[in-house]
Amino acid sequence: MKKRKTLRVPVTRGLKDIYAMDMHVAYQAACVGKFNVVAFGRLAAAISVVRAALEQNQTTFPLAIETLDTAIALLLAVRRRGDETDVWEIGENELSIVLAGIDMAEQCIGTLDVALLAQTAENLLQDVCGE
Repeated sequence: MKKRKTLRVPVTRGLKDIYAMDMHVAYQAACVGKFNVVAFGRLAAAISVVRAALEQNQTTFPLAIETLDTAIALLLAVRRRGDETDVWEIGENELSIVLAGIDMAEQCIGTLDVALLAQTAENLLQDVCGE
């Protein structure tokens, strides 16, 4: 019996828009001094899911993983500061790094499929929750 090839459902415009909205609303909140732990969580989750999915999919986008890793490293520093001080902010000199990560995530998300994104998000959530 022949093995069936897994059906790849591409990421739809609506799903791209959801990811973009989570990232850009959080970014705008940081730009106007209204960044908080919720905005941080949405931004960090969206970038992290795209990055992990790209790695699994062996992306061909030059510098995609590196750009996203730089943004994630910065977001980890933001998290440490937020956890220590309860002040959630992205510094003015850090905004360009975050925006580069957002732009890269938006460029790359169309190369992924819905099932991969969903499974990656579930795996990351389990890792965070310790399950």
